[in-house]
Amino acid sequence: MAGQRFGELEAVVMDRMWSYGHPANVRQVLEDLQQTRSIAYTTVMTVMDNLHTKGWLRRKRQGRAYLYEPVSSREGYTAKLMREALATSDNQAAALVHFLSDLSAEESEALHTALKVVPPRDPA
Repeated sequence: MAGQRFGELEAVVMDRMWSYGHPANVRQVLEDLQQTRSIAYTTVMTVMDNLHTKGWLRRKRQGRAYLYEPVSSREGYTAKLMREALATSDNQAAALVHFLSDLSAEESEALHTALKVVPPRDPA
């Protein structure tokens, strides 16, 4: 999977795909997007094909069209971005300290909840 942020339209399409919870074809995504913007079928088709090529969407042929679905969850995408951002630091411990010191109360609670699910590993 590509390790980069989505472009603006890619992010909009992925938001829609994640919200559906089921595979969708280009026409369904187009009709959804047309409720809030003027956009062409070919534009949506190109974006979804690009997302497929980058490994973010998988597709299977259904008749003359493709059905697309996300390869990973929105949370998986977010986690990948967080790991990639951390990897850019020469001092990951310091980066984590800065990150943790900036957490809101809700984010801190989410971190505590997550650590109950996946406890820290022993540094062996």
